[in-house]
This record gives sequence, structure tokens and C-alpha cells, in this order.
Amino acid sequence: MPSQPSRELETFSNPFPNRDYTIRIKIPEFTCLCPKTGQPDFATLHLEYVPDHNCVELKALKLYIWSYRNQGAFHEAVTNQILDDLIAVCNPRFIRLTAEFSVRGGIYTTVIAEYRQPNWNTPKIVQLP
Repeated sequence: MPSQPSRELETFSNPFPNRDYTIRIKIPEFTCLCPKTGQPDFATLHLEYVPDHNCVELKALKLYIWSYRNQGAFHEAVTNQILDDLIAVCNPRFIRLTAEFSVRGGIYTTVIAEYRQPNWNTPKIVQLP
């Protein structure tokens, strides 16, 4: 049976909850519709997060992203909605979503939204000799 788009994000337990580590996911085929013209908008999404107790399950993420294909949304709104939904299910220590939209009318748009848990600071990078 073919898959269907879904707004249900699933998670699994972080296998290393006592360690800060970064998960990076590139989603090069994001599509939604321009709410003014109804024409498709294309973007590459770059998701970067430091999990706490849960990680997002990738197939569920794929189906979730697919659910935006026929939805009209401004770039700023859709980027922040996706980020809010990921925060709601994962509650990561840190998360950043960068949405790089393809050119439309000679204009490129990149929207960057991020969240960090209170009192969580990015660990310092150790410079090796």
C-alpha cells in the first residue's frame, strides 16, 4: 500500500541522552503553495538539532513534510510551524530549521528559525593542535 502524507510526527528514545550531539537532516524536496498565487514554492530544508530524550523518526518526518505539498503558506509561517511541531514532539535541547526557498520573481528567500531549552548553552568546540 502506498504511503500517504501525514501530520503525525513520531519519535524514538535518544540512545545517548547523557551526551550532546548534533543530528543534521537535509530535505531537498520541500514544496508548499504560494497563498497569493497558488503556484508551487520549492525549498531545501536544513534541520539541525541536539536531542534531549527523543529523536524524530525519519519516515514520519518525510510523510509530515509531504503533507505541506498542497497547503498555501507564507515562507515565514511554514518554517516556524514546522519548527513548533518538531519542538512539541521532541523537546530538543537545541533546534534550528533553515528553509532555503528557490528563486521566485528574481527573489530568493531563506528563513531561519531556532529554539533552545532554557539554560542550555552550545558546548564549546575544543581546538585540537
